[in-house]
Amino acid sequence: MNTLRVGDTTFDLEKRTVVMGILNVTPDSFSDGGQFFRADAAVEQALQMEQQGADIIDIGGESTRPGSKTIGVKEELERVCPVLQHLEGKIHVPLSIDTSKAEVAARAIDLGVSMVNDITALRGDTRLAKVVAENDIPICLMHMKGTPGIMQDNPVYEDVVEEIRMFLKHRTQHALSCGISKENIIVDPGLGFGKRTGKGIEDNCIILYHLHRIKELGFPLLIGASRKTFIGNICGREKPLRPEERLEGSLAAACIAVAHGADIVRVHDVGETRRCMDVVDCILSS
Repeated sequence: MNTLRVGDTTFDLEKRTVVMGILNVTPDSFSDGGQFFRADAAVEQALQMEQQGADIIDIGGESTRPGSKTIGVKEELERVCPVLQHLEGKIHVPLSIDTSKAEVAARAIDLGVSMVNDITALRGDTRLAKVVAENDIPICLMHMKGTPGIMQDNPVYEDVVEEIRMFLKHRTQHALSCGISKENIIVDPGLGFGKRTGKGIEDNCIILYHLHRIKELGFPLLIGASRKTFIGNICGREKPLRPEERLEGSLAAACIAVAHGADIVRVHDVGETRRCMDVVDCILSS
């Protein structure tokens, strides 16, 4: 059986797609920046996502949108800790921390978080692997070309899927060498993170179509297509759609991703995605 344990919950990945809700406690995220920056608004949103069917909620205190600037550990902690403290005892689904900083991850784990989502794939803070290994929790390792500040400047690939596959192969080997168990490793090809879009080449679509090549690595696969720029470019007629107009395209990408092997979809629109995934899961199980 293909399973993933996050906190006290064990997910059967062969039967049901895991829906991860995105909770950005930031003033500048690309889609909902500032909307849940206040702790009370973030807590309310987390509880609402739980009611809508989120299996995991991924909380992040630092924007990683294209062109974003990094923030310090202190500022990131000041954003996420009040939310985690207020959610303690109120929420019953596992929480994930979206960070690449060891100190932030360690404090979040102390406050009840049971998964780490690291966009740097353990390259950003060499101490993070030890935190994850010692706490025996899952970590998602993501492919990103460059850094958020420059990743969309001029990304170039000869074979985008093979480059991602080899990168993730090397990073998962590194994670294993650091004492992180195979059962705790998840991989993410990083849609929108240093991927070409809108100029005749849609790297994100190529990746989604060829997910089986990444799935062959043997780890659970997370996909985050929700409201990404490539959806706005594809769906826009005269000009790209705004993030809030990208629901239908996001759902289409999520459905294709799961049909091609994704186990977890990371999304802004939890209720709509959960209903789509219920139908997709039923079809695939038939």
